[in-house]
Amino acid sequence: MTMKEYARDGEFNLADLLCCAASREVQDNEVVFAGTGLPMVAIMLAQKTHAPNLKLIFEAGTLDGRPAELPTSVGDPRCEMGASRSSGLYDAFAIAQRGYVDLGFLGGAEVDQYGNVNTTVIGDYLQPELRLTGSGGNPDINSFASRTVFIMVHEKRRFVENVSYITSPGWRVKKWPEGSWVPRRTLYGAAYRGGPSAVISTAGVFRFDDETGVIYLDTCHPGQSPEGIAELCQFDLDISRVSGQTPKPTYEELHLIHEVLDPEQIFIPKTAKG
Repeated sequence: MTMKEYARDGEFNLADLLCCAASREVQDNEVVFAGTGLPMVAIMLAQKTHAPNLKLIFEAGTLDGRPAELPTSVGDPRCEMGASRSSGLYDAFAIAQRGYVDLGFLGGAEVDQYGNVNTTVIGDYLQPELRLTGSGGNPDINSFASRTVFIMVHEKRRFVENVSYITSPGWRVKKWPEGSWVPRRTLYGAAYRGGPSAVISTAGVFRFDDETGVIYLDTCHPGQSPEGIAELCQFDLDISRVSGQTPKPTYEELHLIHEVLDPEQIFIPKTAKG
């Protein structure tokens, strides 16, 4: 066994798989915007493996930090270790507004086939079935970063025909007042920039067609099938472009996650040994 080999089934858990899938979305020398939680571990994993020169912006305002230990949130003082600048939200989002952020990681409660994401409300806005956490920095990061990766729990109620509320616009949005669906590029004009490039769910990895902006299934996580994942969507999911199984974590990645980055299991639990 070498550290570069893929782990076997039973030697990793779903959180490990999602973390590694998210890490592999990062390219070296990119500026990456991170929120609290699994994305933070994923980006730091990329920093220690294939993207040592990435610049990490913690949402609370720390730029290019190199924390020796995993911060528990984007406001943790450990984010400042090795940073070129420690400021605040204004500076962090100003960098995004100026177009310097390559990749942002976000979460969502609902997503539709065009990548519109809802974190605001389920049902009618004024009389909702459920009021969610709200936008936070979601629309800003999604609109200003060159591309965005969403990490979500996969349930049929979450992968919907139309989201209840568009918190972060995808590749097609409604043009008001007539309400017709139009490409985001057409509606935004010169203000157009980036958008969702992938959705990593607990079932598979999804991407978007360059021309139509429609979501399609790229890889299935171990134990999942394209047909089974399609059943977990309220829209007709394109499964004709599936490239295979989501790559499993390597032994090196598992070592870094559990022995170096998150030994206290703050965000990524260890796999229970049978």
